Amino acid sequence: MDNTLQQLYDVILRRRAEPQEGSYTCYLFDKGLDKILKKVGEECAETIIAAKNGVQGETVGEISDLIYHLLVMMAEQNIPLSAVMEELDRRSQKIGNLKQFHVSDHES
Repeated sequence: MDNTLQQLYDVILRRRAEPQEGSYTCYLFDKGLDKILKKVGEECAETIIAAKNGVQGETVGEISDLIYHLLVMMAEQNIPLSAVMEELDRRSQKIGNLKQFHVSDHES
């Protein structure tokens, strides 16, 4: 499971370097950053709705769609997966990571 994200990211990078007709990933790269970001936003909203509806299988599917589109965005922006993994690792090492919240955060 640990390599799944890297394997998917590698496929996305290959599609970018070697476009294949009929590939959805290639379609996204062809349409550009605005289309990719639009899809990230759509998938984010769909993930929120699925989670609110409480259907775990649907939520897992939407999270998977969101992660895929985030990886496409990362590839488009030349952000290596390793950079994100290193940042997550760095954050996981912190102790006392509670952030200060605004008053509006406490009310929601």
